[in-house]
Amino acid sequence: MGLELYLDLLSQPCRALYIFARSNNIPFEFKQVELIKGEHKTEEFQKVNLLMKVPAMRDGSFTLAESIAILLYMVRKFKTPDHWYPSDLQKRARVDEYLSWQHVNIRGKGSKVFLMKVLLPLLTGQPLPPEKLEGATEELNVVLKQFEDKFLQDKPFIAGSEISLADLIALVELMQPVCSGYELFEERPKLAAWRRRVEEAVGKQLFQEAHEKILNAKNLTADKIAPELMENFKHQLLKQTT
Repeated sequence: MGLELYLDLLSQPCRALYIFARSNNIPFEFKQVELIKGEHKTEEFQKVNLLMKVPAMRDGSFTLAESIAILLYMVRKFKTPDHWYPSDLQKRARVDEYLSWQHVNIRGKGSKVFLMKVLLPLLTGQPLPPEKLEGATEELNVVLKQFEDKFLQDKPFIAGSEISLADLIALVELMQPVCSGYELFEERPKLAAWRRRVEEAVGKQLFQEAHEKILNAKNLTADKIAPELMENFKHQLLKQTT
């Protein structure tokens, strides 16, 4: 049994794993876990990840949760090119610094905009009050400026002249609000240029392929969501976005 990746490409971390594995020619079996159908709640999936979240990985009898841990496992097992997670102490520290910061910042604020613009209106049947969306957008704009000023600066990539895990994870997260209709790159030329470099580094066709499902998320309808998940999703989203 080879490497198995349990993914739903609606998820940002899942897209990062998919792009990383494909761009590095890492052999894996794609195990689709559809979140909106509740497939992450099944007994079968809990044998892979008791936390009932994607992504997850199985390598023989070894299972692993959490996207960063899985990415680092693949870096080490498949000895991917050094630029992904540099051996240079200070470059690696820059990658680690970003990975430590991004969870509640780029990920947290970008996800909130997506939830408010796409999922919450879908589940409640009501448009979100404009002032709430404006507040979430302002929060995202604050961390985008921090990302440019602190992490990107005037470098081609976060760790220097080559792409790293930090860049890949950053961009898939920023695509989440973009796919909700918030064009955050339009008035940020430095960020837009960085995005082009990241896409070129992993392959534009692969990047587009990985984002095809989330780009169509605005066409999602409530009837496609498992009924037993509807109220749970609604409760969780209202709690996250208030």
